[in-house]
Parts: sequence; structure tokens; C-alpha cells
Amino acid sequence: MSVFTGWRAALRIARRDAMRSKGRSALVVAMIAVPVVGVTALDVTYRSVSPTTAEQLTADMGSADALFSDQQLGPIEQLPDGDRYEQVDENAPVDENAPPIDISTTFPKGSRAISVQSVPASITTGYGIAETDIQEFRTSDELARGRITLVRGEFPHGKDELAATEPLLESTGLHIGSVTTVRNFGKKYTITGVVEEPDSLNTKALYADPGAVIAPWKARSDHDKKVLPPNTRSKDWLVKGPEGVGVTWPDVMAANESGVLVKSRQVVLDPPPDSEVPLAKKGREPYQDYSEGEPSAPLITVIALAVLEIVLLAGPAFAVGARRSRRQLGLLGTCGGDRRHVRAVVLGGGLVLGGIGAASGVVVGLAATAVFRPMIETWAGHRFGSLTLNPMEMLLIAVIGLVTGLLAAFAPAIVASRQSVLESLTGRRGVRRSSRVMPVLGACVLAIGCAVAIYGGTSGNSSLVAGGSVTAELGLLACIPVIVGFLGRLGRRLPLSPRLALRDAARNRGRTAPAVAAVMAAVAGSVAVATYMSSAEAESEFNYEPVQTQGTVVLSAFAASSGPDPLTQLPQARAAVERNMAVTGGHADFRRVWAGSDCDVYGIDENSCGSLELVRPAGKDRVCPLTGKDAKKLAARLSADEHRKLMRSPACLAGTAMSGLFSSGESGIVVADEDMLGTYVKLDDPAAAEALAAGTPVLLNEVYAKNGEATLKAVHRYSEKDKQNRKLHPGKARTTTDRLKVYVAPAEYAATPGINMIVPRRTAERLGLQTSESGSVYTVAHSPTEAEQQQTYGAIEQAGGGVLMLSDSGPDGDVDAMLLILTLFAGMVTLGAAAITTGLAKADAEADLNTLSAVGAPPGVRRKLSGFQCVVVALTGVVLGTLAGLVPAVALRLVDLRLALQAMRQTPTQSAYTPIVLPWATLALLVVGIPVLAGLLAAALTRSRLALARRAG
Repeated sequence: MSVFTGWRAALRIARRDAMRSKGRSALVVAMIAVPVVGVTALDVTYRSVSPTTAEQLTADMGSADALFSDQQLGPIEQLPDGDRYEQVDENAPVDENAPPIDISTTFPKGSRAISVQSVPASITTGYGIAETDIQEFRTSDELARGRITLVRGEFPHGKDELAATEPLLESTGLHIGSVTTVRNFGKKYTITGVVEEPDSLNTKALYADPGAVIAPWKARSDHDKKVLPPNTRSKDWLVKGPEGVGVTWPDVMAANESGVLVKSRQVVLDPPPDSEVPLAKKGREPYQDYSEGEPSAPLITVIALAVLEIVLLAGPAFAVGARRSRRQLGLLGTCGGDRRHVRAVVLGGGLVLGGIGAASGVVVGLAATAVFRPMIETWAGHRFGSLTLNPMEMLLIAVIGLVTGLLAAFAPAIVASRQSVLESLTGRRGVRRSSRVMPVLGACVLAIGCAVAIYGGTSGNSSLVAGGSVTAELGLLACIPVIVGFLGRLGRRLPLSPRLALRDAARNRGRTAPAVAAVMAAVAGSVAVATYMSSAEAESEFNYEPVQTQGTVVLSAFAASSGPDPLTQLPQARAAVERNMAVTGGHADFRRVWAGSDCDVYGIDENSCGSLELVRPAGKDRVCPLTGKDAKKLAARLSADEHRKLMRSPACLAGTAMSGLFSSGESGIVVADEDMLGTYVKLDDPAAAEALAAGTPVLLNEVYAKNGEATLKAVHRYSEKDKQNRKLHPGKARTTTDRLKVYVAPAEYAATPGINMIVPRRTAERLGLQTSESGSVYTVAHSPTEAEQQQTYGAIEQAGGGVLMLSDSGPDGDVDAMLLILTLFAGMVTLGAAAITTGLAKADAEADLNTLSAVGAPPGVRRKLSGFQCVVVALTGVVLGTLAGLVPAVALRLVDLRLALQAMRQTPTQSAYTPIVLPWATLALLVVGIPVLAGLLAAALTRSRLALARRAG
């Protein structure tokens, strides 16, 4: 008999065994398919999330052949991709007030074009008032297809209709059929449809046909001086070239002579040689696209862990299958089969089930990507041009699944072939002592793997990070039998069911250890991704620079040079905030302070208003060392933590948080009373409040203080237009310097946005400074929602307007879309693998449950024991998986730390803070949720009655 004949028989037996035990075979196939599903979905998503050049061109210019735009620079030269261009004569003056040229004269003969022009506008909403962009763009034209897509409703037609994007409708409370008014000139429009820009799904905008908004707005402003003219942006054109010709490179160069930049689809996809490109002859090269290139270190590490996960998940599946089929394998021995035939049958099962699992995993992975595509596109912020499949990568993933199934069946095949025929027929498992060498070897491998991963992180080598992480997980895998054996000692004082479950796990380590390893492998990937994401979010929050104290709303009414005084609207504005927002407590009023003429009124002319300045005392400790001439030398010696502390020191914070929120200058001086301390500064110090009440200023940044005093320099300069004050103060500008006794706040308050010092009103007037009521600060329970902001804006404008309402919602929390996608698929694999693994463990322990029933145990004990057996497997695997997942997470953050330190040493004021933050909520969900879910499912699915079983021998 040939080798192939023997394998045909083994494969036939394996196929029949799989069909005979459909439930167990389905679990084995699922164990192989689940990680293949995750890897396939991740691969397709990674390839699809980045648009191709052709897809990006369609997003930019729709179905047109080219995008024409006037750069107003005179004659230019450009590269074929249209991203880089220069003036032909670099020394030629640029007339910024020159009228735009007629771009239509630069189109190729026989072309057709539509224009695109936007204008910012104020509109009425379902809640109040909002600011948005209105684009005049004939969205119904065929040239717009690909750049604009109709989601529902109809495209706008005529002069009184608009289309809106979904994000705008969601934020404004409008819908199809709603009527909105463009408040800038009072015209009403009806929303007829919902559209989206496939390249930018988060865009909030309105769309109208050309001539529907800008022209009537201009006409109204020409006849009514109270209506400001529209602040339109430059007009672009989507051009369809002559049929069969398109827009060629000579057409592009001809347009360049008129100062028009052209991005032509034909030229970008098939660029001319450099010898025909004048700008390329000068040595200019296209800008480097850093968004493409090699996969990132997190992605490489996750892929390596995924491959290991496939191996570890498939192993226990075939081990259980071999044990459940040992009677059949014993019968094979009684019929003359030797060890080679037994191994062939088990390996044949691996080949059959591995092939089915790999193929079904790839198919389900593609289906999962298609199902979750809308969610992924939302995270990415743009639509996929198409689902990009790389056939070779799909085939490689399937082959990995198939080979993994075969390799995972190798160890069970060896074990099954070594069992005697009598043991196989009687079902006796025998007793085998655990190896004492393997745990020691595993601990050494674990230590080596951790060291390699950490070294890879510190050296920036992503391959070492991935290799070390996999090695560490394999070392922990070798330690699992010892850990499982130790669990049996923990059940002495527990009730019956959990005690039996722990002892059963320790006694049957050959069954428990592979199941624990499978759960560990599934959880490790999720923990690694979740830890990396939470750390990246913490870094983003640290680097965020607020423009005002979070949890506050600021009303500000600056002086106006003409028109009604906005200060008269402050009472109505305060009422609007108190009525529409979640205000907690009272409010703190503040006043502007200035010297000489008011810069808010007379600052248009040069040297026509005064100034205020806090003078920083001399001394090295008063200057931020990260901005001096030796800053790079200092940065080269600093660790990330030392740099972080230095960046948050008062000397380095001085002047960085001045947003002009309370004054037009950068002095950061505001006139207020003690209410400002609790409402905005969050300084709960009775001594500071007493100081303000007594007329002593409160200094928030100690770098300006010396011996308890601060120096205030004022330049009293008056404008010729400020006739009243100029008459009182003729002559040249006068400079005064005053030393004030101040209360110095603790160092952490130096980071207060917008304020350096709070001065009582009577003290400012005593110094000869002028003050004026300016606004109020409120503490709110949460950041204002868009609906609350629109309601408040509407109420303020209804009362007369002129008052600004400002808030800071904090960091936007944007996370790399690829990390979110990794989290999604890692979570899917973890839940699926944990459920299937515990199901296999329960199936393998069915004989023990039957024995328990045979000795008189009630049905409740069977269910509890089955549930606790799965809890032991799931909980042990989750805890070990959490530890294994922290290794790559820490190593990847060390890669980020290395890059951050390199950037900081080039730019010393750039943050190098790279924290490692554990995702406690995710860990709690894994440690508690998965074991509890596994236990409840196992208990619910365990049969109450004894299943009749035939015992051989």
C-alpha cells in the first residue's frame, strides 16, 4: 500500500469521525476559525481604510477630469500631482487685492465645468443659532458624483433649497423639510435632502445651488449697510475635459501661466517624464507622504500575537477531540493498525478540520468586515472606496490556519499513538507526573521574552517587540501546568462545587492547561491593545492645552468702536446662560483693565493705545531653561519625567496659557473679586479671598514675584482719535512702574488659562488704570452640549447680541482609527474564543459529571460543578492573559517614548510624556465578565438528568 493510499484512508476516517461528532467538530472548527476571522478582517480593513490614488482623486474632484483653482500668485509652475507649486518669478510682488481672474478662460476648449465656493454663515436651528459653512455647489450635477453622495431626500434645486450633512442635522435638531434662516441677510431656505462627503463624514455643512446664497447676500449688503457682505472663500472649478481627451499636461501648463493650479486625474495617474516638468528640472520633489509605508509597531505586534493565538486556540480543540475518539482509535489498533496509523488519523482530523476552519474563517472574516464596514468607516471618518482584498494575503492567512490545524493536532497525535489499546478501549487516562523541568524552562523563557521585548521597545525595534512578546507568552504557557496544580490547594475552605472544580482542574492538568492557554492567548491581544489605547488617550489629555478652565462658561462683551454698546446686553446674556445651561452655584463678574487709550477701541492704528505688563524679575530661576540657548544640551540630559516636571514649572508656564480671554493683551491681568477664585481659578483658600477683599492682588504664577511683591509696568499712550482722554493727557506717552504687595498662590495655579494676576478694582483705579465691566464666569456641571450652546446663542442674539459665550470641552479624544478597529476585532476574538474553549472543557468533563450523578449527586450540584469548572478555566486564562498582554503593551509604549524623546531633544518645548495607563474598566470587565459569563452558560447548558453511557470492559 502506498503512502497516499494510507493517507486517503486516514482522511476518510477523520472525515467520518468529524461528521459523526458534529457538535465537537463544530467547536474545533470554530476554535481555528475565530482567530482567522479576526486576522482576515484586520487585513482587509487595513488595506481598505487608506484610499488609493484613484479613489482620493474621485473624492477631490468627483467624476470630473480636473480641479482648477486660482492661487492669485501670478504665473506658477507645479508638479504633476498638484500638491507642490511655486511662482515662476519668486521675486515678483503679489497683489493681494487684485481681482480674481476668470478661470473659465483657462479651461480646454470643449470643456464643461461647475463651480464650488463656500461662505461661513449663521443659521437658525431647532435649538437656537449655529455657525456653519454653506457651499454653493450644484450637487445634482453628474460631475459631483464621488465628491458628494445623496443619502436620502432630494438634491436642492432652485434658489430656496438646501441640502445638509447628517452631522449638521444631528447637532442642530433640523431634518428634511425644516426651514432655516441664514441670519446674515434674513433669507429662509428649506432643507430637501441629506448628503455626505465620502472623504469627510464628519463635515458639518449646507449645500446650495450656485447663486442661491452668495448673490442675494451681496445684493442685500449693497442696499443695506447694516448687512455685512459675505466673506466668501476662493472659487474652485470641477472641469470635464473634451470627450476622449480629458485634461492633459499641456492644458495644465497653459493654466499655470495664468496662475491657476490644476490637479488633473489623467496627469496624476499617468504623469509626464521629469524632462517635461519645469519644476522638476529645478530639483523639486513631491512632498513625502508619511501616511503610507511600513505597518506600525503596534500592528506588527498584534499580528504576531494573532498568529500565536491561532496555534494556542487550536491545540486544546484537537486534544479534546483525540480523547473523545480514543475508543475509536483503540479499535483501529485491534484491527492491526499501528502507531503510524493512529497518528495519521488524528493528523487527518487536523487537516480536515483545519482546512474547514481556515476556509470558513476567511469567508466569515470578509463578511464581518462588510457587516462592520459602516462602523469602521465612521471611526475612520471616510468611506472606503471598496473592500480591498489582497489574494496572496488571503491565501496566506488560510494556509496559516490550515498548517496551524495540522500542527495543533501533532501533539495529540503523539499522545494518542502512545496509549495502549487496552487504555483506549477502557477509557482509562492513566496518571502522568508533571515535568519538573518544563516550569523552570518556562520561567526562564518568560524572563528572556520580557527582556527582549523591553530591549526592542527601548531600541525602537518593532520586530524584537513582537518576537519578545510571543516568546514571553510561550514561557508563561509552559508554566501553566504548575499554576493549575497550585489551584487545587486553594479549595480547602470552599464549598463543595468550587472545591471539586479546583481539584478536578489540578487533577486533569492535561485537559485544563490547554484550555487555560487558549483563553490566555485570546485575552492577551485584547489587553495589549486596550492598554496601549488607554495610555495614548492619557498622553493626549496631558498634552492638551485648554483655552479656559474646564467646567466653566465665560461671557465676554468687549468694547466696540461703533454701534450699540454690548455691555448693555450682559444682563440678558447672563439670564440666557442661567436658563439654558447646567449652571451650578452663582457666577463671578470680571472687568477689563488697561492703561492709556483702550486697545479694543483704538488698537487698529499702530502705537495708538496703552499697554500693561507684569515684569519678570531677573534670575536664572525666572527663565524657562527649555527656551534658552543651551536648551538642546539640557534636553539631551533629561528623562521624560524630568522634562514633564520642567514643562509644568511656573517659569515655563509663564505666558503660555494667555489666550486673551479676559483682556485684549497678553498680560493676563483681570479685575475681579474673591468669587473669581472659587468659580474659575478653583483656589479654595480663605487667605487668598481675604487678600482680595483687603485690596491685595492675587498672583497665580510665582515666577513674577520677588519678596512677596510683583512689578507692574504700564504705558499710558493715547490715540488722537480718543479726544476726551487725549485732551486730559497731552504730550508723549507716560510709563509707570509700580511694585505691588501680592498674595502668591501655590505653584500648580500657574497653569490657570488666561490669568496671571487678579487685581481688586480699587487697587487698579488707585494705580491710575482704567477698568470696564466685561463679563461673567459660570461653573457648569458638564461641558455645554451643542443644543445648549445653540439655545444660549439664540437667546443672546434675540436680546441684541454683542456678547461672546466661550467654553472648553477638553481634548476631543480622537484615537487612531486602526487602534479602534484592532480593539473591535480583538474583543470579538476574545469573547468567541473564551466561550468555545470553556465549551470544549465542559464537553471533555462530561464523563466526570456522569460519574457524579451515578453516586447520587443532585442535578444542582452537576450544574454548579460544570459552571465552576468553566469559571476556573476562564478566570485563570484571563488573569494570565492580562499579564501576558501587558508585556507587548509596555514594550510598545517604550517605542513611543523613544520617539518622543528624540523629538523633544530636537524641539525642547515639545512634550515627551509617554505614560503607561492600565485600562482598569476593561480589565475588570475581562476578569469578571468573561468567567461569570462562561460559568453561567456552562451551568445553563448542563443537562440535569444522567446521560446513559456504555462502559467497555
